[in-house]
Amino acid sequence: MAKKRTSNSTSTGADVKELSKAKIDEPLQFHVIFFNDDFTTTDFVVSVLMVVFNKPQAEATALMLKVHHEGSAVVGSYSFDMAMSKANRATAIARHEGFPLKITVEEA
Repeated sequence: MAKKRTSNSTSTGADVKELSKAKIDEPLQFHVIFFNDDFTTTDFVVSVLMVVFNKPQAEATALMLKVHHEGSAVVGSYSFDMAMSKANRATAIARHEGFPLKITVEEA
């Protein structure tokens, strides 16, 4: 944690240095959510989760099954810029491959 030094003068003219803690807020987190559809293949979803979201195969498969059975699933939580970047990249890959995979980004 960063500390900020401030200087105060006393009545004798001597400088007294104080250390104060600067408050740093954690950035807001945003969920990336995949939605089930009848056209995007399960293998493709697993591949995107592994390549774009850096998920190991077992986790990617579990997430794909959750999307398939429950209709949607949070596949990751990131800062806004990272969430949008990953969602946009995954969407672009899906469109390039001809899949209508729906992905949204929502505040956690």
